[in-house]
Amino acid sequence: MTVRELDAAGITDPLLRAAYTHCRRLNARHGKTYFLATRLLPVERRPAVHALYGFARRADDLVDEPGAGRSTADCARALDALQRCLEEALRGGDTAEPVVRAVAHTAAVYGIDHRHFADFMVSMRSDLTVTDYPTYEDLRRYVHGSAAVMGLQMLPVLGTVVPQEEAAPHAAALGVAFQLTNFLRDVAEDLDRGRMYLPADLLAAHGVDRALLRWSRDTGHRDQRITAAMTAAAELTRGVYREAEPGLALLDPVSRPCIRTAFVLYRAILDAVRDDGYAVLHRRAVVSRGRRAATASAGLARVAAARITARRPAVRRAGVPHRPQEETS
Repeated sequence: MTVRELDAAGITDPLLRAAYTHCRRLNARHGKTYFLATRLLPVERRPAVHALYGFARRADDLVDEPGAGRSTADCARALDALQRCLEEALRGGDTAEPVVRAVAHTAAVYGIDHRHFADFMVSMRSDLTVTDYPTYEDLRRYVHGSAAVMGLQMLPVLGTVVPQEEAAPHAAALGVAFQLTNFLRDVAEDLDRGRMYLPADLLAAHGVDRALLRWSRDTGHRDQRITAAMTAAAELTRGVYREAEPGLALLDPVSRPCIRTAFVLYRAILDAVRDDGYAVLHRRAVVSRGRRAATASAGLARVAAARITARRPAVRRAGVPHRPQEETS
C-alpha cells in the first residue's frame, strides 16, 4: 500500500520515498484513529497527511519522551535544532531528518503557509516550561499552535469547494476539538508528567484543584467534584465540535469521508469517557472495536459515493496543488 500511495502521489526520489514511508509508519503506530481515517482519503493525498503527522509526532516526542537524563535545556536545544532544520528545508535546503524532508516537500507541493509550522513550534516549546493554564482563553492561545494550525495545514491537502479562508475557521476548530478530546482522555497521563491542560478556572468552578486530582489519581478514590469538572470539560469540547462540523460540507467531496470518520471517532471518545463515568484519572477510555469498524465501514460507503460523484463534470474542486520538481538524491 505504501508503494501505491507514493506512486499515485508522483513521489519517485528514493530518499523522499523513504522519508514518507517513515512518516507513514509513525502514523500507523501512534495515531491509530487518525491513520484509520487517512486510509479513506484518495490514495495520492495520503502521503502528505502522513508527513504532517510524522513531523508533529517527532516534535511532540522531543517534549513528552525526552529520554533518560535529558534536562529541559537539552529538550529545548533539540527543538531548536529541529526548527532550524525545518526552516532550512522549507527554504529548499536538504536535510537528513526524514520527517523534515517529507513535510517540507508536502508544504511545497500544497502551498502550506510556513507560519503554521512556526506557530506549532512555539506551542511545543511552551510545553517545556508551562505546566498549567489559568483560563480557557490561556489554553486557546496554546492550542492555536498545537492543534488549530494542524487543521489549517491539512486544508490545502483536503481541498475545498469554497475559498480556503471560508473553510479555515472550521478546520482550525476541528483541530482544537481533537486536542481537547485528547486532553480529557489523557488527563491522568499528563498529570503524571506534571502538566494540566484542563483550565484551572473550569476546575475551580467545581471545587477542583491539582491537589485533589493528584489525591484521586494516587488513591484511586472518586470524587463527585471531579466528575462534575470532567463533565464540564466534555461539554466544552462538544461545543468546539459544533463549531467545526459545518466545515465538513466545505471540503472536497472525496476528502469528506476521511474527515467525517475522524470527526465521528474522536467525538466518540467523549461518549466513551461519559459511559465510563468520567473515570479518566483511573483508566483510559477507549472506543470499542465494533464502533470503530462500523464507522470505518460507513466511511468506505461515503468514499464510493464520493468517487462516483467526482467523475461527473459538475464537481468543482478548490485547492488543487502546484507540484514542484522533486528534490534529487
